[in-house]
Amino acid sequence: MRQYLIAAAFALPLLAAGAASAETVRLGGTLGPPAGVASSGKGTVSATYDTVDKQFTYEATYSGLTGPATAAHFHGPAGPGQNAPPVVPIANPASPISGSATLTDAQAADLLAGRWYLNVHSAANRGGEIRAQVTKQ
Repeated sequence: MRQYLIAAAFALPLLAAGAASAETVRLGGTLGPPAGVASSGKGTVSATYDTVDKQFTYEATYSGLTGPATAAHFHGPAGPGQNAPPVVPIANPASPISGSATLTDAQAADLLAGRWYLNVHSAANRGGEIRAQVTKQ
């Protein structure tokens, strides 16, 4: 019995340290037209990233596009005003948007460094009508 108590005494701090390192990071951004795009579109994106299960969960709402959204994606890695390929596709781009994805370590590093953006496309603005850089909140 004494051996179990000693083992438990050593294990508890290790378990607590593991739990303490788990973190849910809150992220978000404000959707608006990028430079050179004429649109009244606006909206918000909010997200979380769980550092233990590597789960990225997101929600976005928007309004005022020139027409229905034809596509939406999270793109990266790219800084503000830069372009990058899609990394997380969104199946249904109609507002409100919600979903989740499991990220690779490299994707998570780019996301947490503020190098992802959400882009919502329309027929009139095939390259993207509204966009938000996703950053820690």
